Formats: sequence, C-alpha cells, structure tokens
Amino acid sequence: MASHAGNPNMELLIPMINQLQHIFTAANARLTLTLPQIVVVGAQSAGKSSVLENIVGRDFLPRGGSMVTKRPLVLQLITSQGQEYAVFGHKPQQRFINYADVRAEIENDTKAVVRDDMGVSNMPINLTIHSPHVVNLTLVDLPGMVKVPSQGQPSDIVKKIDDIIIEYISNENSLILAVTPANIDIVTSDALVMARSRDPLGKRTIGVLTKLDMMGKGHNAREVLLNKVVVLERGFIGVVLRGPQRLDEYGRVSKELDIPGALEHERQFFQSEAAYRDIADRMGVPYLQRTLSIQLTEHILKCLPELKRELQARHRDLAKECAEYQATAMFDTSSTSDTKALVGLTHELREDFDT
Repeated sequence: MASHAGNPNMELLIPMINQLQHIFTAANARLTLTLPQIVVVGAQSAGKSSVLENIVGRDFLPRGGSMVTKRPLVLQLITSQGQEYAVFGHKPQQRFINYADVRAEIENDTKAVVRDDMGVSNMPINLTIHSPHVVNLTLVDLPGMVKVPSQGQPSDIVKKIDDIIIEYISNENSLILAVTPANIDIVTSDALVMARSRDPLGKRTIGVLTKLDMMGKGHNAREVLLNKVVVLERGFIGVVLRGPQRLDEYGRVSKELDIPGALEHERQFFQSEAAYRDIADRMGVPYLQRTLSIQLTEHILKCLPELKRELQARHRDLAKECAEYQATAMFDTSSTSDTKALVGLTHELREDFDT
C-alpha cells in the first residue's frame, strides 16, 4: 500500500477534516455534512476497545464486564511533537495529561447524558489526542452490539444500539471497521452482517479479526485473512489483543499485559505461527494503524469534490443567515466568526486539494 509521507498536502487531509468537525462542535451547530470518517462496529465482546487502545498506545477507555461504550466516541488522533495531551470537545480549554483522567472524564460525561446506567445515547463525545506516537486518524467508536438485553437493560436496547450504528454506517462517506473475534463463524459475524446491510458489496468495509490466539489448537483464520471466505474490497487485518488473563510459558495464569508488552506478544505470535508467518508483515496493530490512516486519507481525497460542494452550499446558507441576523437585534457576532472560519477552510481545501 502506498504511503503519502512525501506529499505534505495529503498529510493535511485528515487534520483538515478534524478542524472542520471542531468548528461545527464549537459553533454548537447541527452537523449536516457527511464527513469522511472510520466507524468502528462490533459485538460487545469483540475487542473494539482493546483495538482502539492499542492503536493509541494508551489505556484511556472505560473498563467493565458490561456495556461500557454508551455514546459514540469521535476519536481524533493528531501527530504532534512534545508532551502528549488530550482535549474534549465539551472542555476545549482543558488539557488532559493523565489518561486515567481521560477515562474518568469519558465516564462522567457519559453519565451526564445517559442517566440510566443501562441505556445508550446517540449524542457523541468528541476526544482529540495529540501525540508523537500516533498517526493522523479519525475513528468513531460505537456501542457494542448485543443480541438480547441483559439483566437490567431496557427491553429496546438492541434496537437502540442498532439504530445508532445504522445512523453512522449509512453515511456513504464513512468507512466501516468491522471488528470480529476469530473464534466464531465469520459468516455470522454481527459486525459484518451489520456492515453488509449498508455496504452490500463490501466496498467501504475493512475487516479486523481479533482473538487469533484464542482459536484453539489446530485452528487458524488464514483463509479469512486472505479474503477467501468473506470477500471485502479492503480486505482483513488480524490482530492479537490483551486479555484479562493469559497463560505464561509454564502454563501459569499471568496478569494482563501492558500495551508495549501486548504489541511485542502480537509480533512474536505472527512470526512464530506457521499459518501466519508469510503474511506477518500485513498483520498486527502497527500495520492496522498505518493502513487505516492511508485508507482514510485516500477516501477523503475521493470524497473531496462533493464535500467542497456541500461546504460551499452550507457557507452560503450561513452567510445569508448572518446577514439577516445582522439587520436585527438578535445579531450574534460569533455566527460571523464561525462562518468566516468555514469559508476560510473551504478556500484552503480548494487551493490545496483542487481536483
């Protein structure tokens, strides 16, 4: 897969989309644009959270045995130098340095919106992480799918979760990251079945297989990873994640690995397993991270002409509204600032990425 490291304009595409998202968030405007993004879907136990944490290289997501992702999390990763920090859309002036505080803030803001401990909401949490250890990438983590309500959950929880997922994957500009554990029948994967409902030809779907090290002796997912069982235009990538417990070389139960340890364990797994040794360079979280950044960049480039048309139409509407407000006592100067920022961003898009 080609890299865009030599093209500075291409490197700016994802940050430019992130900036656009921030402008709408700051303006408290309803986002009507279909922005290119990667939407992460999977069953509750598929390992979505572990995939995201390994991509970021930090423990920052809420943990628990039950449903922990109750609102969409729009996660924007920005490559930067210096100290790592995180910023939430609802607290734009506050920098979070400690990732335990990031986790606590996700939990607190979730509770502020989802009053019912067992409920969900489609209102997103916006989180931006600046770090020298990440690639430019935007991911939207969605609540994990369930087949039946568990004890205490609302009777309509299955439909509510499905509705949130469908809302995001129906966006034709969204790529779908379908996370599936390797130790189930891939044909019945909740994530792939859901993705296929809105992407029947598999053009927007990227498959991720987790738990490859939990398949059992004599079993492997080589044919799936080679795209020979369920065919996706963008293929499958296998990863090995951390588990709450695993056996050490003496068969003793060991504690959960930290992220660097998990990545090293993953590397050794793919290089040592005969079924995966010859494709090891196309497996693992580091490869997944790079691939997603490249695919999202290329996808944004493809969507850019229509996106610019949408932006220009939106700008004209906003400018007209501001002109009308200016003629009345209801005029709000912030509206003008937001419109100018949007117009400026459109000019940047046109100049840098004209197609």
